[in-house]
Amino acid sequence: MNDTASFLLIDDDEVFARVLARALTSRGHKVSVAHDAVTALNIARHEQPRHAVLDLKLGADNGLALIPQLLAAAPGVRILLLTGYASIATAVEAIKRGAHDYLAKPVDAEAVIRAVTEEDPAEHEPPNAPDAPPPLKRLEWEHIQRVLAECEGNISETARRLGLHRRTLQRKLAKRPVREAED
Repeated sequence: MNDTASFLLIDDDEVFARVLARALTSRGHKVSVAHDAVTALNIARHEQPRHAVLDLKLGADNGLALIPQLLAAAPGVRILLLTGYASIATAVEAIKRGAHDYLAKPVDAEAVIRAVTEEDPAEHEPPNAPDAPPPLKRLEWEHIQRVLAECEGNISETARRLGLHRRTLQRKLAKRPVREAED
């Protein structure tokens, strides 16, 4: 059942998962909910969801570790990682493991839908609220620039420290940075 509007919500916070599932369902999406990694992988294998919304902290389980397993169980699934503990390192690690986007909680259904359905959500998002975290692409760019500066411009050393192939890093550096929201 490969429904283009299907979501798998994976969050150990049952109230949050229920509220988000209700909001997505009311917008016409099919939603399945899992509160742990084992259930999530079973649902992913059997239902092949198009989108997965994954919490970073799943009780005893870790959302980052679950990303490659979800991709193996449901190839092509677009994964959005949610967390109440936003950091540049976590955002970069989530993307390296295969997540398509990363949002800090609290988050509403519209932000979730935008993040998983658009090819590059950072290009289409409205400007951030004054205290909102910057878009993921901006965080990644800043992290790369910081490590590059620490390595005194040495691309090979920077790539090694970031865990990237040198050519991948060069492609990322060739792209212009994501613009900040204009005041």
